[in-house]
Amino acid sequence: MREIAARETARGASGRHEPVALGKPPCVALLSSSIDMSYLVPAFRRLDPEIDLRWGANLGSLTDIEAAVCWRPARGLLRQLPNLQLIQSSGAGVDHLLDDPDLPDDVPLCRAIDPSMAAGMAAYVCWAVIHHQRNMKDYLGNAIVHAWFERPVTLPSSHVVGIAGMGELGRASARALTTIGYNVRGWSRTPPSEPIEGVDYFSGESELRSFLRVCDTLVCLLPLTNETRGFLGGKLFSALKHGAHIVNVGRGEHLVESELLDALANGSIGAATLDTFRHEPLPASSALWSNSRVCITPHIASRCDPLVLARQTIDRLNSIRTGAPTNGLVDRNAGY
Repeated sequence: MREIAARETARGASGRHEPVALGKPPCVALLSSSIDMSYLVPAFRRLDPEIDLRWGANLGSLTDIEAAVCWRPARGLLRQLPNLQLIQSSGAGVDHLLDDPDLPDDVPLCRAIDPSMAAGMAAYVCWAVIHHQRNMKDYLGNAIVHAWFERPVTLPSSHVVGIAGMGELGRASARALTTIGYNVRGWSRTPPSEPIEGVDYFSGESELRSFLRVCDTLVCLLPLTNETRGFLGGKLFSALKHGAHIVNVGRGEHLVESELLDALANGSIGAATLDTFRHEPLPASSALWSNSRVCITPHIASRCDPLVLARQTIDRLNSIRTGAPTNGLVDRNAGY
């Protein structure tokens, strides 16, 4: 699994990278300020029992660390790793890394690529749509008080689901929803290169209002960029069908929480299913917790398979060490 090559040259004028002896196990740090990254340890150990893993408060000598697998690492920490060769996001998004002003600009940045993430996201999105459209929250409440009360049953085809963001996760969600009969439309920055049969497509700012105006549910799966930050705000809510349902499985910064609460209060938005938040864990003082029309999940819509993430990290580090092409590289200017 491991191909170790000595590094003969330094990176630029900074001299960041010192040679590593042939045969030396890679040193990988698992870094996060918000979650326990030890869940990745068994996967890395399975692939390479000799790997030097660092996580938690005990990172040892920072000069040893060659790769960092990250989810919201402490700001400035990556800059302190002088021999870092790879920054690997533990998820498909990298905004949690790009918003660090001290992120090293001379180290390859990669995102996780895992087909099972798309399946997991599609399952979550289908659940969120069905849970709302079929009034499941009411039935759960009725069950607590032993009340048999039937709500009107409507066909999936009568419910329009709009997906903003038609990347891999959005496409998987659209396929799943069309398969079970929902009326699906998608919006993205540019027209699709491979349209999905049964999905109505809209693209660009000029077609956004047309996309929004008939949505019963709007699912946000956009990448987080300067252009999409605050996408789910008052202006968009006013363009949606009155009483629409919002599903945010993109990033917390897509949503302006105060404007969602206002829209819920005045009825322009009827319900919200939220899996990502600007501050995680969501503070106990947040008004979102006490709003009966908000369903909250703790950023669990989909996860990269630990074994896939570990394999990609080791393979990419080997590629960088040997000068071979590396997949999953992020365009920092585009933000994904």
